[in-house]
Amino acid sequence: MTRRTVLLATLVLLTATARSAAADRFRLELEGGAAWQLRNDFAVPGDTGTRLSIDEANQGPFAAFRGTLWYDLGPRSSLRLLAAPLRTTAALRQDEPVSFNGTVFPAGTPLDVTYVFNSYRLSWVYRFRSNGPVSFRAGLTAKVRDAKIELAGGGVTSAKTNTGFVPLLYGGVKWQMSDTLALDLDVDALGASQGRAEDIALRLEARVSPKVDVFAGVRTLEGGADNDEVYSFAWFTTAIGGVSFRF
Repeated sequence: MTRRTVLLATLVLLTATARSAAADRFRLELEGGAAWQLRNDFAVPGDTGTRLSIDEANQGPFAAFRGTLWYDLGPRSSLRLLAAPLRTTAALRQDEPVSFNGTVFPAGTPLDVTYVFNSYRLSWVYRFRSNGPVSFRAGLTAKVRDAKIELAGGGVTSAKTNTGFVPLLYGGVKWQMSDTLALDLDVDALGASQGRAEDIALRLEARVSPKVDVFAGVRTLEGGADNDEVYSFAWFTTAIGGVSFRF
């Protein structure tokens, strides 16, 4: 009986230790905010289509949401899975005919424009050793963009869709100002001859319990491409807030 008791106690201890080791390896961040488009120019095709600007027609604000799941592979490395949908609309009326994606809309036609740029990312992140309140991290991001520009008017609808893979570099800096307050800078970005993309957030984070943080800050998204197929550049700034859960 004593041997069984010791064996059972050992098993319980090992199970508790395993659970403790696995605890808090996940972190879920839920973010929401109000986004303003400072620039949104496009033409389809990029070399012959009519160049339109919808930021002047509707600057916003637009609702912006995203969810991020972190998983700690070990004490210094993590995986990050992110979903960031984005959708805006605008109403235009051009004095000249509009050529878009092989369709010509007559001059003066009221146009309803829908702009969609959904982003899905998987990142590997490494956190460097730090002996002070400031810490650094870096990594690589694989991004899948799901984009669409749609024009509708005069009973005609034309849409340009694009789904593709984009590699990005990831970086971050955190200043732990106190036990409960931190200032965090988070960046996904890369530029090339085909185009560029930047997603930069500055957040003030506050710990409200051992497993829950709240945050507020600002995020800016900018980027685009200029080629024969499409010309599209956009710039959004978002006032953000959210909550982070560790489990």
